[in-house]
Amino acid sequence: MTLAVASLGVGAQQATINVFAAGSLRGPVTRAAKAFEQAHPGTRVALSFGASGLLRDRITGGDKADVFASANMEHPQSLGAGGGYGPTRAFARNALCALARQGLAVTRDTLVATMLDTAVKLGTSTPKADPSGDYAFELFERVERTGAGPVGSAKALAAKALQLTGGPNSPPPPAGRNVYGMLVATGQADVFLTYCTNAVIARAEEPSLQRIDVPTAINVSAEYGIAVREDAGTAAQAFADALVGGAGQDALREAGFLAP
Repeated sequence: MTLAVASLGVGAQQATINVFAAGSLRGPVTRAAKAFEQAHPGTRVALSFGASGLLRDRITGGDKADVFASANMEHPQSLGAGGGYGPTRAFARNALCALARQGLAVTRDTLVATMLDTAVKLGTSTPKADPSGDYAFELFERVERTGAGPVGSAKALAAKALQLTGGPNSPPPPAGRNVYGMLVATGQADVFLTYCTNAVIARAEEPSLQRIDVPTAINVSAEYGIAVREDAGTAAQAFADALVGGAGQDALREAGFLAP
């Protein structure tokens, strides 16, 4: 993978690009950053990963991010509306899947009933702090709105959902291990709603886990947005451009992300 933007002259500059990116982007953005550094000697890409809402709060609190790659459009758009960041561009999409523990009798067709089962521990990320949690709670609304579950389903699912990760007080993810797979494998959740790309990584680490595709009628498309600080250098803009429409898209496709 070559991120070629030599016409911008960034390769000859000594620069550090501070990139804040959603945790679900860790693999592809890390690969894209390494390729960018190789293509532009002297330019370093410093990466910080986490829940998009918490990263946004760090930025508004004074932390410097030249590039902000979020798991939704709203967080980078809010930075642009507040001044200091350029327009938000969509650069990837994701969808929700369910991770289920070994031995749990669940299929795509029975997923809603399984989630509603009072004996089943349902895990999500934390809404507002982590867009994955927002998407999960939107899925709960769709369950009831589409008739996939009975009246009161949305409230029941929201009430029972265990917000196990992505929040300001959540335990830090285990080093070198997928947090969603760990939470299900250790019994903290029987079913966990997360991005399909996360489910692939989790099952690679914990093959006993089940990946359940969410029915199309209730699934939620997660659109990822990226914004560049207005006073960031040309290298930062070039890196963002590569993720939006350049070779960085190769790393995203390889990781299972969909085109915007």
